[in-house]
Amino acid sequence: MEIKVPSVGESVYEALLGKWLKKNGEAVRKDEPVCEIETDKITMEINAEADGVLTIMAPEGATVKIGAIIGIIAEGRVAAEAPAPAETGVPKEAPPLSPAVRKLAQEKGISPETVQGTGRGGRVTVDDLLKGGEQPQLFASGAPAVTPAPPPIDLKEPAEERVTRTPMTPIRKRIAERLLAARQQTAMLTTFNEADLGRVMELRKKHKEHFQKKHGVSLGFMSFFVKACVEALKEFPAVNAAIDGNDIVHHHYYHIGIAIGAEKGLVVPVIRDADRLSFAGIEAAIAGFVEEIKTNRLELSDLQGGTFSISNGGVYGSLLSTPILNPPQSGVLGMHAVQERPVVRDGQIVIRPMMYLALSYDHRIIDGREAVGFLKKVKEYVEEPEELFLEG
Repeated sequence: MEIKVPSVGESVYEALLGKWLKKNGEAVRKDEPVCEIETDKITMEINAEADGVLTIMAPEGATVKIGAIIGIIAEGRVAAEAPAPAETGVPKEAPPLSPAVRKLAQEKGISPETVQGTGRGGRVTVDDLLKGGEQPQLFASGAPAVTPAPPPIDLKEPAEERVTRTPMTPIRKRIAERLLAARQQTAMLTTFNEADLGRVMELRKKHKEHFQKKHGVSLGFMSFFVKACVEALKEFPAVNAAIDGNDIVHHHYYHIGIAIGAEKGLVVPVIRDADRLSFAGIEAAIAGFVEEIKTNRLELSDLQGGTFSISNGGVYGSLLSTPILNPPQSGVLGMHAVQERPVVRDGQIVIRPMMYLALSYDHRIIDGREAVGFLKKVKEYVEEPEELFLEG
């Protein structure tokens, strides 16, 4: 059975074979993940469609076309165990080689017996051959070859010889392209404000345990801000709009993108119809996205169709930043770290848990008055969240 690169979208034509989760010649079971692929939009796992033995046809890091065959599963076969070395240290006869390894060895002119295998039972894999003998070879005595000491560092050698150059992954390329496009193709401005999170923190502390028991999810900050943004978007619809050619498209629904940091880059899955969800529904949706990202099960459809986005740099300790638009959206809210600061309340200096807020917006369709009004409305809702919380 052939393992092919699946189609993941009309505009995606190739992918990066990121990592093999199984080794060449290893037994796999049906529905078991065998490899990870990356496109310019998403990272996903490919599962085995049958029980059998895996033969790897394409190495990690290779760029492969959609529909290309990257591996074969020989159904019904059992992975051969390599014999253990004799006690004298002289290796026994090498284990059987897979067709892919045998073919690659012939092309490269490498004798597989001289390469130390890292596969199951010491089998030589395609990766072992691709490394071109970088691993220590075995003498007849079974002792590893002696590696010469590295030469002393020449401080006069060119800097270029002391750098590592790796190609950008498809996802990182796409992120770079979109960030550059946001700068070049929009009239982006940012307005700032700050919010007192005292009442939100009190509500969370009061209801957290009951909320967890009742709904099975934690009550976080993000659901308050999603609710606040939805209500503010209803009052300032231009912030929920987008430019399409010479038209302004006003959305009468609220699909809120939530920026989540992943190992390979930032992704923005979309909570659809957030205005119809409760606090528990929003928190459950976010938790589901986080789990899907960790297990590479996030689908392309999860990233499409957003009308407004929220990014929380505060989880990394950011105190203040300028979020970048996620085209074609016209607005993005930046949340930041909560920090106790002295503020004036009723003529008195008091210490309150404060958060800086930033709204980046496309000035082509959103005026400064609307942007400032929107951000002030978000501030009001999170500073007096009881109404939102009771409704949600």
